[in-house]
Amino acid sequence: MKIVLQVVKNASVTIEEKLYSSIEKGYLLLVSFKEGDNEEIAEKMAQKIVKLRVFLDENGKTNLSLADVNGSILSVSQFTIYADLHKGNRPSYVTCLKGELASPLYDYFNSCLKKLNVETKTGVFGADMKVNLVNDGPYTLVLDSDELGF
Repeated sequence: MKIVLQVVKNASVTIEEKLYSSIEKGYLLLVSFKEGDNEEIAEKMAQKIVKLRVFLDENGKTNLSLADVNGSILSVSQFTIYADLHKGNRPSYVTCLKGELASPLYDYFNSCLKKLNVETKTGVFGADMKVNLVNDGPYTLVLDSDELGF
């Protein structure tokens, strides 16, 4: 499982030219799954994200968590994060988890975030979404379950 996390002042998802969901201060998560990912990994990733301390405290140090700043999450599925670019110039998606398995895992991941008492809004799995954001910092992290040992 791989997530691109962006600290945002605000973010939104528009589908078919209609605002679908939006947040103010918090995280925009671009979420992707590969073969072998499961609910245990999704839970660990959710816990890691909620516990991250990346917001500035009164001394300008990244010591505050999402809860400390009353932040929210906008979670957007994005299978292209696992694109393979080793051969040629056209991305291959053979390592991505198939949609019929990734969709329920994405839903499970979002439910884990909500169970951790974080306001979590989402996009729509598989939809053509337009994502808007105001990146704060900018501050962007890539969380890879393999690199984190999950």
